[in-house]
Amino acid sequence: MSKLRLAIVGAGPAGIYAADILLKHERSFEVSIDLFDRLPAPYGLVRYGVAPDHPRIKGITNALREVLDSGDIRVFGNVNYGTDITLDDLKRHYNAVIFATGAIKDADLTIPGIDLDGSYGAADFVSWYDGHPDVPREWPLEARSVAVIGNGNVALDVARILAKHPQDLLPTEIPDNVHAGLEASPVTDVHVFGRRGPMQVKFTPLELRELGELNDVDMIVYDEDFDYDDASRAAIQSNKQLFVIDKVFSQWRARETGSASRRLHLHFYAKPVEVLGSDGRVSAFRYERTRPDGAGGVVGTGEFREVPVQAVYRAVGYFGSPLDGIPYDERHGVIPNHEGQVLADDNALMPGVYATGWIKRGPVGLIGHTKSDAMETIKHLVKDQGSWWQPAEPDEQAVLDLLQSRGVLFTDLEGWHRLDAHERELGDARGRERIKVVPRDEMVRISRD
Repeated sequence: MSKLRLAIVGAGPAGIYAADILLKHERSFEVSIDLFDRLPAPYGLVRYGVAPDHPRIKGITNALREVLDSGDIRVFGNVNYGTDITLDDLKRHYNAVIFATGAIKDADLTIPGIDLDGSYGAADFVSWYDGHPDVPREWPLEARSVAVIGNGNVALDVARILAKHPQDLLPTEIPDNVHAGLEASPVTDVHVFGRRGPMQVKFTPLELRELGELNDVDMIVYDEDFDYDDASRAAIQSNKQLFVIDKVFSQWRARETGSASRRLHLHFYAKPVEVLGSDGRVSAFRYERTRPDGAGGVVGTGEFREVPVQAVYRAVGYFGSPLDGIPYDERHGVIPNHEGQVLADDNALMPGVYATGWIKRGPVGLIGHTKSDAMETIKHLVKDQGSWWQPAEPDEQAVLDLLQSRGVLFTDLEGWHRLDAHERELGDARGRERIKVVPRDEMVRISRD
C-alpha cells in the first residue's frame, strides 16, 4: 500500500477539517499528516478571531480538539512558512501540501481620511481583544463616540465589545490587559453604519439578539430606516433569518430608551464618504444617505450627514496574504485555484499544491462552511495521486531534524495541552474558565516546558 505524506499549513478550522476529512475518506493509501502554524497554539480564528463572549464557540473548539487528539496528526506550532520551512523543504519531505492560511488582514476602504489617527482596522482590534501574540498589548481607547463601518458579524462583535461594560466580560477568557484597557475607556456612544437597509444585512439573528441583551446599553434604531420597499417586505416573508431580524428590530423600536449610560446606534442606508479630521486626528464620520434601487442595491440620495466621533473602525471584510512561492490573486486576496487545486501563473494546475478555507475562496461564510470547502479540496487531492511530489526524504523524523537544525522553537500537541491546562489554571484561581497567555515567548516557554 502506498503512503501519502501530507503537510497542511494553517492549524485553524480549515486545516483541521481538511485533515479530518482526509483521514475519514475512502482511499487506497496510508496517510501521514503534519499540521504547521505560525502561532504557538492551534485553532486560528476560533481562538483569535471570535469575540470572547461567544459561548457557542466552545462547541467548535471541542470538535477541533477531538480531531487533533485522535493521535493521527502531528502539530508543529510557532513555525513560520517561508522562513522556518519553505516550499522546497515541503517538496523534499512530503507528497503534497494544503494551504489553509485563512484571511487575517483588514480589507481596504478607500475613502478620504481613512488613514487619520484614530482610524483602525477591525481585524487588528479583534486580534487585540482576543490576545493575539503578534499585536501590541495596549490599544488606544480614548474616544467617547465611535463609528464602526460595516454590517457583518465582525462589525457587530466590535461594536458589542466597545459598548459592553468590561465587568460583564469577566466571566469570559478575556486577557487581563484587554480588560484593563476596556475598563479605562470613556466610550458612551457606538455608531454602526451600513450602506444598505436593515433587510440586506450580513449578520445573523443571533449576533443581533446579543446586542439587545447588553447590560446598561440602550439600542438606538431610527424609524426612517424602516420604511421598507417591496423587495424588503418580500425578503421578510421568504427568509426565516430576516423574519427574525425584523422581529428583533421591531422590539427595539418599541423600547424606552434614555436611562442607560451607554448607547449603541444602528444606522442603515449610510454610504461611507469621508473620515473628517482635526489636527491629524479623527473628528467626525461623513456619509451619504442612500435609498433602495428596487433591484436589491442602493443609490445615493445626494443628502450628506456627519456624526461627531473620535475613532473609526472599518469592518468591511478580511483579506488574505501572499505566500512565498505560491501564486496570489492581489485583487481578491486568495490563491488562484480550481476547486482547491492551485493554479500556476499560466493557469495550469500546480502538482502537489492545494488550498482550502478563506485563502481558497475568500472570507465568506461561517466556520461550518469550511467543512464542505475542505471536502472539495480533499476529493481532488485523492484523485491526483499520480501527480503528487516524490519526496527525497519522506521519513517523519527528517522534518523534526530540519526544524531543530534551524533552531526553530516549535511547539507540538503535548505543548498545546500544557498551555491549555496552564490557561485553565490561571482562570480557575480567579473563578473563570480560562485566562489567555498573550506574549508569544511565554506561550512557547510553557508549551516547551
